[in-house]
Amino acid sequence: MSVETDVVYQGQLRCQATHVPSKGTLITDAPVDNGGQGAAFSPTDLVSAALGTCMLTIMGLAVERSGLDIKGTHIHVTKEMSSSPPRRVSSLRVTITMPKGKNYSEADRKKLEHAAQACPVKHSLHPEISIPIEFIYPK
Repeated sequence: MSVETDVVYQGQLRCQATHVPSKGTLITDAPVDNGGQGAAFSPTDLVSAALGTCMLTIMGLAVERSGLDIKGTHIHVTKEMSSSPPRRVSSLRVTITMPKGKNYSEADRKKLEHAAQACPVKHSLHPEISIPIEFIYPK
């Protein structure tokens, strides 16, 4: 299946991307340390967003039929850029915090953690990008 995206340069290191099927749009801006205004997601910030949203979506799919409730699950992704050329994402540290007060069984936890690891975005990233994942299950 293919999906089309149109991207138009707006000037001043800003782009507008349009998801062709839905006509939804988003703006990117170069980060301040790379000459931009930092007023929106940078293209590499979208990698973090793609990873986090993909993980949550796949986790949701994994539990949808079982009735396991993960609403309120929070993913925090910390993106780090390489300090030497070429400029690239070097690390995406992921913290997944499950909703407070839920008692997930060991089997549920394995299912959730396996789903997060199976995220297609994670498997599409270069293997040199470090992607440590921590799950937190608050009492």
